[in-house]
Amino acid sequence: MSMRSEPIVRVDKCEDKDALFTSEVRAEIDGWIAKYPPEWKQSACMPALTIVQDMNGGYLTTELMDQVADYLDMPAIAVYEVASFYSMYEHKPMGRHKICLCTNVSCMINGSDNILEHISNRLGIGFGQVTPDGKFGLKEVECLGACGGAPMMQIGHTYYENLTPELVDQILDGLE
Repeated sequence: MSMRSEPIVRVDKCEDKDALFTSEVRAEIDGWIAKYPPEWKQSACMPALTIVQDMNGGYLTTELMDQVADYLDMPAIAVYEVASFYSMYEHKPMGRHKICLCTNVSCMINGSDNILEHISNRLGIGFGQVTPDGKFGLKEVECLGACGGAPMMQIGHTYYENLTPELVDQILDGLE
């Protein structure tokens, strides 16, 4: 069995990097690319995906992932692999406030099931769903690394620990 040594290249690859993204997005990605040796610019794939996802309202499309691949001179499949492996990348709208609720062992033992039930009853959604007004999305996550504060959730870049139904209500009320 022979292995291909050359990368798979899309026929419609964009050669004009200035046509990709806004100048602000390009500058932010370029800041990450500058942290690596020139031959390793593909190492900026994760931050580039995060920047593009934020620019697009919280989710990635195939077209945006293709643009990241073009911008970083890497095969599109390599970008798809990164974007599909890590749970922080979304491929559909998840609401203005994406609630990531940990259900791993520490959180489960400390009541994440009760927190899930409370959030689901309050918002009328389950995991993978978005409220009809597009305000909240709910996502199950395996571990957010805050086991000492279990149960916990993340909304945006903020961790909320030692959750109770009352604390969840305060947090959600502050976002509405």
